Amino acid sequence: MDFISTRGKVEKTGFIRTFLMGLGDDGGLMLPTDIPTVPQEVFKQWEQLSYRDLMLEIFSYFTNGEIPREELKQLIDESYSGFRSPEVTPVKQIHDSLYVLELFHGPTFAFKDIALQFMGNLYSYVSRKENEIINILGATSGDTGAAAIQGVRGKEGIRICILHPHQKVSKVQELQMTTVDDENVLNLSVHGNFDDCQRIIKELFADVEYKNKYHLRAINSINFVRILAQTVYYFYAYFQISRRTQAEKISFSVPTGNFGNIFSAYLAKRMGLPIHRLVLATNENNILERFVKEGVYRPGDFRVTHSPSMDIQIASNFERYLYYLLDQNQEKVTSLMQQFQSEDQIVIDPQLLKKVQSDFSAHGVKNEECLQIISKYSGEYDYLADPHTACGIAAYEACCDKDEVCVTLATAHPAKFNESIQLCDISQKFPAEIQALFDKPQHMTVVENSKQEVAEQLKRFF
Repeated sequence: MDFISTRGKVEKTGFIRTFLMGLGDDGGLMLPTDIPTVPQEVFKQWEQLSYRDLMLEIFSYFTNGEIPREELKQLIDESYSGFRSPEVTPVKQIHDSLYVLELFHGPTFAFKDIALQFMGNLYSYVSRKENEIINILGATSGDTGAAAIQGVRGKEGIRICILHPHQKVSKVQELQMTTVDDENVLNLSVHGNFDDCQRIIKELFADVEYKNKYHLRAINSINFVRILAQTVYYFYAYFQISRRTQAEKISFSVPTGNFGNIFSAYLAKRMGLPIHRLVLATNENNILERFVKEGVYRPGDFRVTHSPSMDIQIASNFERYLYYLLDQNQEKVTSLMQQFQSEDQIVIDPQLLKKVQSDFSAHGVKNEECLQIISKYSGEYDYLADPHTACGIAAYEACCDKDEVCVTLATAHPAKFNESIQLCDISQKFPAEIQALFDKPQHMTVVENSKQEVAEQLKRFF
């Protein structure tokens, strides 16, 4: 299998080079030339597999044999050996039609661990095998940074710099990043919001000369390998529910701000997984909801919410979906992205909007609604959801029918967002690993919202 850019100006390349490239050198996002369709009889075989074995089978469709099967298996086993659940991503039933897919059993208590533990090990593997210099650069709205740092801290041949918006992540998220004191880790706290951090990252990666000079590698969901790693848990959850319930309609409600997590679900569906409905759950920064409902992709006023990891106006992975929406026409994708650059909006015609609405339902959750869901599910079902998970549950309630089973993604442990939980007059006990963070010194550099200043920091660090 070859990989190409959504904008068509990158030569076909293999799995490992795609992984190392991250953002396409033409500014586009990398995708396989063809998404494999998995035969239904293969699904029957996969239904009984463990999470790790399932991941091995799915990745084998994309790696082109560039990683020998036994070495790929070892990478996967190493990546999930430290998870607190042997299932990696356990599925819990809340009531008759609602299940929660818990994605927070990794080292930083967030769903980003699922992909980033693997990607950290894969970067280390490539560094050894190909004698590659690995300088990882990423932006985070909170969880990606901690998971990425945890995945590569202390590893020889790898350095990592993470940008996060200054004082716009939760305290636990900040501590998980900034209490790490390894020499190969740099935390930059940027005056601005996540979109500012993400813009700086994309501009640095788009500067191909700078990118190649400093061997920049991507850990964000602009990297296709992260998307693929997240695809696995949709297959796993679907098989778990199908075996338990014999349900004919199984849907997923996905909290998403950057469109990466729900694009992973979209990829699983294109591979043949018979998902009934994909519900896009977001918060008051609801550019994605407006696109699904109105066909207009336009940033609005930035709002600080109880679900800060989704406080995003410009979704990095939106371009990947646009590529398929436009029937894989790279010239049209390039034209629309250039239009967005100049006009700050994309408007699609009614026929395309019908296609979007056949692919997704969407619901933007207000702040008060988010807190109401946390209180309701804690009181009625004895399940404490973090505010992002609560947005997923609210979207399930708003969009799903009574005759379908829905799996809502629990993207983080509630202890990571205690500020929101306290607003519901709920007390929780922190896991010991999180409680210990409050006694550790922090290590970060506060910088202005400036590509030039970030570039200077990277020059000194790398």
